[in-house]
Amino acid sequence: MTFTTSPASAADADAVGEIHAESWRAANAPFFAPRFFADALRHRRTKWHDVLASEDKNTVLLAFLDGRPLAFSYFGPSAAHPGSVEIYGFYGHPDGWGSGIASALMTATLDRIRSDGFGHVHLWTLRDTPQSHRFYAKSGFTESGTVRTHDYGDGNPLPQVEYELRFPAQACCLRTISLIQTGANGEVQPGDVG
Repeated sequence: MTFTTSPASAADADAVGEIHAESWRAANAPFFAPRFFADALRHRRTKWHDVLASEDKNTVLLAFLDGRPLAFSYFGPSAAHPGSVEIYGFYGHPDGWGSGIASALMTATLDRIRSDGFGHVHLWTLRDTPQSHRFYAKSGFTESGTVRTHDYGDGNPLPQVEYELRFPAQACCLRTISLIQTGANGEVQPGDVG
């Protein structure tokens, strides 16, 4: 099995929509009335044409298993935590469940966020989805203790819990160390930053 990831483009909208809809069908059907759920699946299947064609600052990473797209992450600047990143969506097609593709995608997602210079990432997941809770914990996230309700459009708000991850401050500290040098007498002196 070979996992690869790449930024999604407008040409990937159908694949992303398929992943989103099938993931939602498998994980969330018990939470919604059938008629609303059918409409929600259609919306998730088609909304990605507009999202991927937009020029916003958000990123969609698409993960492939032996060339087949089976998972995606959608992330960008956090409105709730300025200076942080929010993972708005993380979905895997049920055909990829148990293959390791979600872990490979999460690693790529976190690597991208960290390489972009961010030290904190958070996300929201439904309170009553233990599979997602286990996955995020296994990926290094912890519950922040914050709970909110979210109305998906059916007038029936559902509780969500926030998960967060703070990256080690290594990059910050290494940069600081490079700006300091030790003098001949052992005293720490400002480095030559000019």
